[in-house]
Amino acid sequence: MQDVAGKNALSPHFVERLTEVIREVATNEKIKILILSGTSEIFCSGADLDTLVRLCKKEILPVDIILSKMLLDIQIPVVAAMEGHAIGGGLALGLCADIAILAEESRYGCSFMNMGFTPGMGITKLMEHYMSPAIAQEMQYTGNFYSGKSLIGKTNFNYILPKVEVLEKANILAEAIAEKPRKSLSVLKRYQSMARRKMFEETYSIETMMHELTFNEEEILKTIQENYVK
Repeated sequence: MQDVAGKNALSPHFVERLTEVIREVATNEKIKILILSGTSEIFCSGADLDTLVRLCKKEILPVDIILSKMLLDIQIPVVAAMEGHAIGGGLALGLCADIAILAEESRYGCSFMNMGFTPGMGITKLMEHYMSPAIAQEMQYTGNFYSGKSLIGKTNFNYILPKVEVLEKANILAEAIAEKPRKSLSVLKRYQSMARRKMFEETYSIETMMHELTFNEEEILKTIQENYVK
């Protein structure tokens, strides 16, 4: 993901293009592993301000949820190399991966409540794959950002490394995975992701209901505009 000017925000165009790429990867029988990475500064910053405002006004429907489902459903392992900051929906993308690598220097957070509405993209439960429910709830309620270094020993991320080592580690893991037969990788991925895929489907319905309750407020629109992190 290399939208430097847009800070890898989940704008409609960005989501559309990323969706196309994931579909291309999913249908290519020669590909055995997908590495999801961003820039060295930003992995993904979540929905852009215009999209949040239009969602709040119910002018558009949330489509970024498609990305979460696609990454969970894809038949090959996914490695998230989060060397840059991952916030809100951007963090949700990384949490959909089968292997997740964070950078000590970067920040990670569930910022939805900072703007007055409940979390989405399945993150309310996706977080619990990589961290305890207690820490996941703390991050959701407070909206605080945490450095990768501060999460060492408190979460289940595969690796939390100096930023310069994140992508290199992802490539090393990918090379080891790519040596295996694709059919076997696909079967194992289907089994290993089963619980998370089922949980995601259940969570999506609940998160949609919560959005119906929290997005339809004039106060929320004001909060989004005042607290959006540019």
